[in-house]
Amino acid sequence: MVSAELTATEVPAPAASVAASDEEGGRSLRLSGSWTTRGLGSAAGRLTPSPSLKGKKVGLDLSDIAVIDSAGAWAIHRACVAFSAAGAEPEIIGASPKAEALLETVRRHDLPQEPEPKPPNALLALIERLGRGGVDVAIEGRDLTSFLGHTVIVFLLSLLRPSRIRFTALVGQMEQTGLNALPIVGLISFLVGLVLAYQGSDQLSRFGAQVFTVNLVAIGVLREMAILLTAIIVAGRSGSAFTAQIGTMKVNEEIDAMRTIGLDPMEVLVLPRVLGLVLVMPLLTFYADIMGILGGGVMVVLTLDMSVTQFLRQLADAATINDFWVGLIKAPIFAFIIAMVGCFEGLKVSRSAESVGRQTTRAVVEAIFLVIVLDAMLSIFFSVIGF
Repeated sequence: MVSAELTATEVPAPAASVAASDEEGGRSLRLSGSWTTRGLGSAAGRLTPSPSLKGKKVGLDLSDIAVIDSAGAWAIHRACVAFSAAGAEPEIIGASPKAEALLETVRRHDLPQEPEPKPPNALLALIERLGRGGVDVAIEGRDLTSFLGHTVIVFLLSLLRPSRIRFTALVGQMEQTGLNALPIVGLISFLVGLVLAYQGSDQLSRFGAQVFTVNLVAIGVLREMAILLTAIIVAGRSGSAFTAQIGTMKVNEEIDAMRTIGLDPMEVLVLPRVLGLVLVMPLLTFYADIMGILGGGVMVVLTLDMSVTQFLRQLADAATINDFWVGLIKAPIFAFIIAMVGCFEGLKVSRSAESVGRQTTRAVVEAIFLVIVLDAMLSIFFSVIGF
């Protein structure tokens, strides 16, 4: 507590007291004693307004106060506020400079308290959340479209000036996103082909058409499953890595340092990742096609008593070169989307470690969502044109 001693005496000051007297046109309240935390007692309760004081002056005489601290100052200030609220006109009289300074400090820190918010209506809260979500999606879409245009411009300029392409970084990204991803892509594709063949043969056996299991595996893997699984794996593996790497550099202010020395982060960080993933994604898709068909072939040979030669002959009759190209055409498109989203979210990271994790999660979710939506649109398009 801050205190301002008004008397210099070794004798303890008496407890706080209030002496009221009516005067012409108002009332006088003479405060005396120790207006401190210990000496305040019930004196503050006597500083209460009454309806009869409305429109009258109330003088608070502080000349007899021995000691005052912030507790006493708060009590006096609150009394003045209460008198004003009741329609009276409070006035401080006889305050020493130290007491006046303490009262002024209390007045400055007496900020109005905001009322507690009422619990929102459940329906209105739901509508508000949906509205905010819609606005956030629109803003995200606008920013992502702008980043797409920026990436395309940098990509086209790099084709006009190949010397600006950082081939060392490009090869490193191709190794990380392509070569290092072969084991997980191959394993997942092999197992999915195996499961697809098993479930297909189980259902087709009811009609005595188990031989068409090969057709199911070939069409499903070549046109949809291989590229879709590869894209999802790459989005979770490489897309998240792009966001985490660039986001960590953003937190460490390395990107700001690049701009300071005249380097463009789009050329140094974004272009090698986008271009590297676009180049290796068709190769990963081709590898996934082989492993998926291999897994389906193993299951067909083991469960349907079909020889390898018969399987290959049925496979040649079931799949066409168009089925192979459908999956391969999607690969660079999906790669561009995954790499662009990963770099975009990485550059949006704020200067905190929590933001890195949040943007990494968003990058994976957005990339997988866009890949699935785009895959559905392309599948419908290829079906309509008969490709």
